[in-house]
Amino acid sequence: MTKDLRINEEIRAKEVRVVKEDGTQLGIMPLKEALKIAEEMELDLVEIAPTAKPPVCKIMDYGKYRYQQSKKEKEARKKQKIINVKEIKIRPTIEEHDFQVKLRNVLRFLEDGDKVKVTVMFRGRELSHPEIAYELLNKMAQEVGSIAVVERPAKLEGRNMIMILAPKS
Repeated sequence: MTKDLRINEEIRAKEVRVVKEDGTQLGIMPLKEALKIAEEMELDLVEIAPTAKPPVCKIMDYGKYRYQQSKKEKEARKKQKIINVKEIKIRPTIEEHDFQVKLRNVLRFLEDGDKVKVTVMFRGRELSHPEIAYELLNKMAQEVGSIAVVERPAKLEGRNMIMILAPKS
């Protein structure tokens, strides 16, 4: 939230450009005169553009303004979707049923809107046959092709082969 706004006596400039709450300009005037006008209207003088020459101040109800800003921020937070990356680990020698179980988990994660990192882990001499892992990952990508896109294709990284799937928008 904008806590760095100066109000009323906190404003340090000698002269300010004053704008009313509805947007009409009152012009450039000494700070004391602007404060007097704001006080007569029973409102606050808020410095909204401190870097301008002279600084721009608006006559408004500061409490109401802060409340509206916090409401806008809450709405913005509600609309944000946090995307998690879930990881599924498999081995190159995985059996068909186990593969189907992992596939169901991948589908569930994608439907929830999460990205999925599919990792094929190699042990020992399995690394001499990376084509098996490519086939597994391609099969996984084809199975989820209707609801997901391959964000990062299968790539060998050390003893693991990794592919990242993202839900279609």
